[in-house]
Amino acid sequence: MKQTKIVIEELERIFTQLSEMTSILKGQIINKWIGKEEAMKLLGIKSKTTLQKLRDENKIIYSNVNAKIILYDIESIAAYLNEKSNKNLI
Repeated sequence: MKQTKIVIEELERIFTQLSEMTSILKGQIINKWIGKEEAMKLLGIKSKTTLQKLRDENKIIYSNVNAKIILYDIESIAAYLNEKSNKNLI
């Protein structure tokens, strides 16, 4: 009886850990893609035309969810900003 209780407690612990890991992974996927306003804020731009130019020139990764919704890859925005940084001057 005691062994059964230990096994059940261990399975519950594993299930809890798996649930937490699943939530974290889902959050990472959701947070990978951001909307136009947040992308423009991160890039420090105010013009939709500039954002369009960055898409057209493949400077940042984006996804056309549908005709009206475009999402932007936050990692590609960070890479673009790092590329433009003055780190090469040091």
